[in-house]
Amino acid sequence: MPTLKELFDDRPVLCDGAMGTVLYGRGVFINRCYDELNLSDPALILAVHEEYLQGGAEILETNTFGANRFRLARHGLASRTAEINAAGVRLAREAVEHLKDKQAGEAWVAGSIGPLGVRLEPLGKVGLDEARAAFAEQIEALAGAGADLLMIETMPALNEAREALLAARETAPELPVFVMVTVDDDGNCLDGSSPEQAAALLTEWGADAIGCNCSTGPSTVLTAIEAMRGATSLPLVAMPNAGMPRAVEGRNIYLCSPEYMASFARKAIKAGAQFVGGCCGTTPNHIRAMKSAMRAIEAQTRNEALSTAGGEVSSKAGAAQSTKEIPPAPLAERSKIGALLAAGTFISLVEIVPPRGIDCSKEIEGARLLASLGVHAINVPDSPRASARMSAQSLCIQIQQHTGIETVLHYTCRDRNVLSIQSDLLGASSIGLHNILCLTGDPPKLGNYPDATAVFDVDAIGLVNIVRRLNHGLDIGSNSIGASTNFTIGVAANPGVPDIEQELRRFAWKVEAGAEYAITQPVFDMRLLESFLRRIEEFRIPVIAGIWPLTSLRNAEFMKNDLRVSMPEAVMLRMAQAETPEAARREGVNIAREMLHEAHPMVQGVQVSAPFGRYALAAEVIASVLPQSAEPVRS
Repeated sequence: MPTLKELFDDRPVLCDGAMGTVLYGRGVFINRCYDELNLSDPALILAVHEEYLQGGAEILETNTFGANRFRLARHGLASRTAEINAAGVRLAREAVEHLKDKQAGEAWVAGSIGPLGVRLEPLGKVGLDEARAAFAEQIEALAGAGADLLMIETMPALNEAREALLAARETAPELPVFVMVTVDDDGNCLDGSSPEQAAALLTEWGADAIGCNCSTGPSTVLTAIEAMRGATSLPLVAMPNAGMPRAVEGRNIYLCSPEYMASFARKAIKAGAQFVGGCCGTTPNHIRAMKSAMRAIEAQTRNEALSTAGGEVSSKAGAAQSTKEIPPAPLAERSKIGALLAAGTFISLVEIVPPRGIDCSKEIEGARLLASLGVHAINVPDSPRASARMSAQSLCIQIQQHTGIETVLHYTCRDRNVLSIQSDLLGASSIGLHNILCLTGDPPKLGNYPDATAVFDVDAIGLVNIVRRLNHGLDIGSNSIGASTNFTIGVAANPGVPDIEQELRRFAWKVEAGAEYAITQPVFDMRLLESFLRRIEEFRIPVIAGIWPLTSLRNAEFMKNDLRVSMPEAVMLRMAQAETPEAARREGVNIAREMLHEAHPMVQGVQVSAPFGRYALAAEVIASVLPQSAEPVRS
C-alpha cells in the first residue's frame, strides 16, 4: 500500500463532514443505529457520500463511527460488526468509483473508527486488552473490505487512542493511520492531557497523521492544532464541529455557517494543518464552502511558485513542457481607467445596475448622459443582492458600443466554476472589456431565488489570482492562452465592516494576489474611511470611495439594517427631518456631496451610485469633480 506522502504529497486535502447530522436532517431518528443503515438503507448512505464528493471532499469516511462491538451491542448487533463495517467500506468505495466514472476527480476511502463508548481501566470495567481486541475486530473488517486508510477519531483519552492505534498497527500495518483527539473548552483532552502531550505521544506510538476533531467548534480545534504543530512534525488533521449545538424548537441545531467553516479552513491550513474537514453539524454545504477557500489558497500558492520559478511552471497534469509568462502591457496602456490610475488622476465613476428584463435603453441613455458630463467610466454590478438581471457583461458591451464610455465589469464567483470563470474572462477581453472588479458575490439566500445553488469554486482572492494569471498569458492549469488579457484588476473594500481585522487581512491578500485598485462600499462615516486608509499603508493601492445619495429615511434604514452599512445617527436624523420626498432627495444629495468633498483629498476617485436609476441625481453629486464645462443636472 502507498504511504501517506505518496497518496497526498504535502498539499492541503479536504475531508468530508458529518454523516449523522445529514441523516438526522433527513428524518432518521437518533435512537436508530446509524451504522446499521449500511445494511438496511444503503441507498441513503450512498447518497450522502456522493453529496460530499460533489462538494469537493477528497477523503470519504465510512459510516462506521460507532460500528464496534460495544456500541453495536446496545442495538443487539454485536454479531454483525464485521458485516456492518465491510458494508460501510463498500458504499464509500461505490461513491468514489462513481466519481471516477464521471471523470470528476479522485477520492479515497477512510475507515472511520470512533471511541468504544465504554470506560476503560482503571476507572472503568473494560480492560485495555479487551479494548484493543474490539478495535482490532473493526479494523480487520475495514481493511479487509478495501479501505485506503484508517481514521481513528474523537478519542477522549490517550489510553483509548493508544489501544486503537496499536490495534491498527498490528491488524493492518500497511494502511496509513490518522488519530484525532477531542478537546474541551480549556483546550485539553478529556483525560486532562494537553494537545502538545497528545501530539508527542501519538507521534511516538506510530501514527501517520494526528490532529483534533469534534470538540466545541472551529476556534477550539484551531487552538489545539496550533499547539500540536510545535510538538510534532507529522501531518496535522483538523475537523471541528460546526460550533456547539443550540436547542431550537426541540431540535439541536449547529449554527456555524458554511462561510465561517471556510474561514476556519484557511486559518487551519495557515496554522499547519494538511487535512481539514468537518465533524458534527457540518453538511455538504459546509464542505463546498471549505473547498472554495482551499482552491483560493491553491491558486495563491501556485502564483507564488510561479514567481519563485521566474515565471516557468509545469502544467497540473505533469507534462514535461513548461510555459513562459507573457508580461501584460503597462497599466497605462490597458484601459482608460488604467491610464488614469497610472497618472494619479482623480477618477469619477457612476454605477448603473442592469435591468431585470431585456430592455436596457434606459441604462444606455443614462450612460450617454453621464459620458456627456465627463464621467470617466460606468460601473456595472453583477446581479447585486443575488437578483436575476441582465448579465453585467452584456450591459457593459452595449454601453461601450452605443455611448463610447468605458465600463468596469463587476464579476462574481457565486454562479460560476473555474472553467466558466476563465471562459467568461477570455470572452470579455476579446470583446474589449478590460476593467474587472473581482468580487466573491452575495449568497443566493439574499436574493429572489434563495434555493438557487451557489458555486463559489473560488472567492474574490482566488478570482484575482485567476485574472492575474490570464494577464500573464496562462490559465490556472499553466496552459498558454497565447496572449495577455490585459485586464486592469480591481477589488472591493468595506471600511465599515464589523470584523475590520478580517477585512484588512483579506484586503492584504487581494493586493498580494494582484489587485491594482479598490472601490469601497458606500461611505457615510469618514472616520472609518480614514482609519481604513491608515491601516492599509503597508499594502496601499489606489482607493476609490463609494458614495451613495440617499433618497429617503427608508433608504437610509435599509442601508443601515439590511446592508449593514455604517450609518451615523446624524445622517439618519437629517434624513428623518426632511418633510417631503423631494426634500429627502435634496438632503441625500447634500450629504453625498459632503462625503465626496471630505473623501476627495484621501482617495484617488469616487464611485457614485444612482439609486433607483436616478442617473441625473448621481451626476449632480459628482458634478464638482467633473470637467468645468459640465453643468449640474437637476433630477
